[in-house]
Parts: sequence; C-alpha cells; structure tokens
Amino acid sequence: MEYILDSVKDTIDLGKKLGSMLNAGDIICLTGDLGTGKTYFTKGIAEGLKIDDPITSPTFTIVNEYEGRLKLFHFDVYRVNDIDEIAAIGFDEYIFSDAVSVIEWADYIKELIPKECIWINIYKIPQKGPDFRKIIIKYHGNRYDYIKELK
Repeated sequence: MEYILDSVKDTIDLGKKLGSMLNAGDIICLTGDLGTGKTYFTKGIAEGLKIDDPITSPTFTIVNEYEGRLKLFHFDVYRVNDIDEIAAIGFDEYIFSDAVSVIEWADYIKELIPKECIWINIYKIPQKGPDFRKIIIKYHGNRYDYIKELK
C-alpha cells in the first residue's frame, strides 16, 4: 500500500488509523532517512492506541514504554552499534510480548526482526514540497491481513 501525504498532520493521522487497528503482539518496523517523520508516525500510532503521554524518540535510551489500549514499546535503534547491544536489553522479551512494538531504524537490526511484521518505509518528496511524504506499508504474515482495511 502506498500513500502520498502533504503534511505532518496527515502523517500522524495515517499512524493513528493504523494504531486503532493494531493488536497485541504486533510489530511495526519503520525505516526512512533522518527527518522523514518516523517519530510523527509513531505519535499517530500512539494516539490510535489511546496513549495520552507525549511521544518522544528514545534515541539515547533505545526503548520507551507507554500505556494505552495496548502497551506500546517504542524503539529507536539508530545509535545501536552492535546487534548484541540490542539483544542485551532483552529485545526478544519486548517484541514477543502482548505489547505493540514500533521500531525506528528497524533495517539496522533486520536480522532480529521476526518474519511476521509490518514494514513501513517513509520517503521525503522534496520536489513536491517540504512536508510531502511517500509512505509504503508492507506486511508479512496472515495475522496482518487486517491492514488491507487501512484507507
């Protein structure tokens, strides 16, 4: 599925729609260059999960936890230098729980990501304007067939 969005609000809104559909144990992998809107998309997911806390990127802590309709684990692995570093924090225990896991820069730890997950790639479209984004959503595994309803 591909979306062309022209504002931060639209990015958050798409994340919110997805967040309202997510189930316990779902894993969302976000990729995109710096400043493409991964954290804004995560803010939307959190809104869809009925999380009221402000969402910030866990760049220096690796993971933030939030409570809502479902628990959310928000990972940012941008500064992870070694796969063992992410494994040492108990990564498997986080992602194989009943929480929703959102992983920014997931391509950095691709070998640790389960096969069944949602991959979301976010790209800037500078030719159209500073806030234009292309978001491509792909899912792997039958558990995510409900994503087809995301409009």
